[in-house]
This record gives sequence, C-alpha cells and structure tokens, in this order.
Amino acid sequence: MSVFTSVSIQQLQTWLKDYAIGELIELKGISSGITNTNYFVTTSQNKYVLTLFEHNTLDELPYFIDLMSHLASNGIPCPRPITDKAGLSLHMLNGKPAALISCLKGQDVDVPNIKQCSAVGQVLAQMHLVSLSFDVQPNHLNTHNPRGADWRIKTAAQVMPLLSKPDQQLLKETIAFQAALDVSNLPMGVIHADLFRDNVLFDGDEIGGLIDFYYACHDVLAYDLAIAVNDWCVHADGSLDELRLNAMLSAYQAIRPFNEAEQAAWSSLLRVAALRFWLSRLYDQIYPQAGELTHAKDPNHFQRILKLRTVI
Repeated sequence: MSVFTSVSIQQLQTWLKDYAIGELIELKGISSGITNTNYFVTTSQNKYVLTLFEHNTLDELPYFIDLMSHLASNGIPCPRPITDKAGLSLHMLNGKPAALISCLKGQDVDVPNIKQCSAVGQVLAQMHLVSLSFDVQPNHLNTHNPRGADWRIKTAAQVMPLLSKPDQQLLKETIAFQAALDVSNLPMGVIHADLFRDNVLFDGDEIGGLIDFYYACHDVLAYDLAIAVNDWCVHADGSLDELRLNAMLSAYQAIRPFNEAEQAAWSSLLRVAALRFWLSRLYDQIYPQAGELTHAKDPNHFQRILKLRTVI
C-alpha cells in the first residue's frame, strides 16, 4: 500500500463528483505495503481508502470488488466497496483503475498474541466457508493464482543469476520440490493469499477487519492458512512459535477441520508458502518499482523461514 501514482486534492475532488459521500476534507498517502497506491480519504461524512491499481486492468478487478461485497454481506469483517450514484465501484483515475472502499476500525499488530492468532484462524476459516458460494458463480470459478506455481518458476529464473551459490541451490531444490508436490486432491476455494499482520486490523483482541484482497484467487485452502502461519506464528528468526501456531490451527480447524490429505501436505504447504514470499521480496529488491513512500521488505527473512521449513 505505497504511493506510486500521485493524486492531488483537485484531481480527487473532480473524481468524486459522482459520489454521494460529502465534501473532501483530507487526502493522505498510506506508506505501508508494496503493490498498489493507497490513500486515506476523509470527507464530511466518513473516512475511506482509495486504491489505484498499479498492475491490474479494469477488466480484472470486478472479481475482487465482488468478493469483498460478498464477504461483507455475509458477516466477514472486510472493506465494503463504495458505489457512485450510478452503482459503479470502479473508475479510472490518473490512468489507473481506482476504487473507494470503507475504512475499518482498528490497527495492525507487530507482535500478535495467542488470542489474536486464534481470532485470525477463526475468521480465515469462516471466510473460506462463506466464499464457497461466491466461488461457484460462473464469472468467478477457478480464478487462477497470479503468484502460483507457474509464477514461482518464472520468477525463480529471473532472480537466480543474482543470488549467492547457496541461495541458488536452495531455490533450485525448492522449485524441484514444488514440481513434485501433488495438490490436486486438496480442498480448494477462494483464498486471501496475503493474510499477513499488516492486512488484519485489530481493536484490542477483536478483529476489526481483513484488508487488501487484491491477491485473492482460487487455490488450496490450507495453503492460505500456511501463508498466515508463516507470518503470524513465528519468532524473529523464522522458527515456529508453538503456542501461537496451535492457537491458530485449533481455531481454524474448529470451523473447517483438515482432512487426511491436508494433514499430510501441511509441512509441504508451509515450505511452498515460504518460497512464494521469498521470491516476491527478492524480485521487489532486485527490480524495484519507482514511487513515493515506498519500501521493499527484507527477502532474507523468508529465506530463513524457507530453510527452516525445508528441514521440517
């Protein structure tokens, strides 16, 4: 959620003329995150988040907008897209597709406690179940993961020449491991695919909302939980924190229990989830995108996590 595309007060005032949300009071860039441009928008009626999509076309975005609307309407705490007077949620702004969504209460946490990890596991399972009715709609079925196995293979080839010999070996071994992993029998559905600590807002120990659904896709449900565990349930060195891990897994499986195939694949999914974020951080570090207030996250953190998951 950085600022790559600048928007002025005057430009936004013009853009908002078809919205019935009051007078614009403040526009403030959001510095966290690394993919899209985000601003806080405060009006005389409420506070919102404006997102300009740096990599998606206008045709690709209704899936995410519809998903957030579906989840919010079914009790999942997440942003609700704001429609203009014509009932539309997507428009172009400064050459980029843009949307306005509700701003949720709460803030992200740096060091989550056991109750918060449990709450994340619970709401993720609820999201997976609620999304089943969304996923089967003809225009939503089998929306592929843009950072799935094919992306990981392609990105590995792009970063490989610039890595140290030990990291090249780690990457080659993990890509080979991924190729041999059969996930065809694992339950699939809509996943968030990026449920890190900075994408969950807390009000105390209560979840205020899940945010940033723009990597959401159709993939293995347990892989989504593995992504969350690798961020929420680890010590600073990347090793698993058993208390937080057990809290998240227990809360999730109280709502959507794993089957035998998921239990057997769990450690493998943790490994693949670590690979995905090591690669994306490597790519962002090697091929940085220009922008204001931007920052790239440390790929070495997920390199350490991957090495630890490799020996599980």
